Amino acid sequence: MYTYDLLETGCYYLVKEKEESPISLIKIAVVTDHCVFVQRFNEPMETTWKLKKDNLHDIIECLSDETVKSWEEYYRSNEDAFYEGDDEE
Repeated sequence: MYTYDLLETGCYYLVKEKEESPISLIKIAVVTDHCVFVQRFNEPMETTWKLKKDNLHDIIECLSDETVKSWEEYYRSNEDAFYEGDDEE
């Protein structure tokens, strides 16, 4: 078992919160003395506060800057696909 205290601000991680949960992409946006503010890149994106001592089943990996850049390009192009049909002229 791991805890959120091991995660660094500004980094993207692939994690499993519970043994049976799917892999999630998260980013640690803010760290305080006792908590972390977590962005989850699900559909839709979620944000939440977690105690640093809260458990994570597995920290699979910390993504490299290059991997994050590649993912962001894909994520943004996919995000635009949801809104393109709304412009009726």
